Amino acid sequence: MANVKVIYGSSTGNTESAAAVIAGAFGTEAINITNAKPEDFEAGLLILGSSTWGLGELQDDWATGIAMLDGIDLTGRKVAVFGLGDQSGFGDTFVDAMGILADKAKERGAVLVGETSAEGYAHTASSAEKDGKFCGLALDDNNEPDKTADRISQWVDLLKQVSA
Repeated sequence: MANVKVIYGSSTGNTESAAAVIAGAFGTEAINITNAKPEDFEAGLLILGSSTWGLGELQDDWATGIAMLDGIDLTGRKVAVFGLGDQSGFGDTFVDAMGILADKAKERGAVLVGETSAEGYAHTASSAEKDGKFCGLALDDNNEPDKTADRISQWVDLLKQVSA
């Protein structure tokens, strides 16, 4: 399996918790974007995670940290994204930050992996969704915390298949 790095930004701890579970499944540590160095983005499989704030914005640490990606060539590298949001309170911008990370990774040449079905979610819109699929793993610990563990487990299994 490829070398895996998990880099996240978290304000309330929910994204940090999800990142820790995902990283643990790959036998690695999660790295907070505030502590990330350019070499941390050099991985066979790079997993990026952020919660969505305000009206579809990146988490604060990612809002400044995303600029680090501008100097990194991700051409041909596999990148997966995950996002946390509130589909009830902010259903029209659900996990938009995940879409921002995905767009930036693609802009830098990455090959996105790990898209998931949007079926079963109750949001009204998301920039992270196209044709009934999210560009990565969408989590809602505010309204569906009971689904988080299974969603992460299924997604990790998918990522292990595509990164083998």
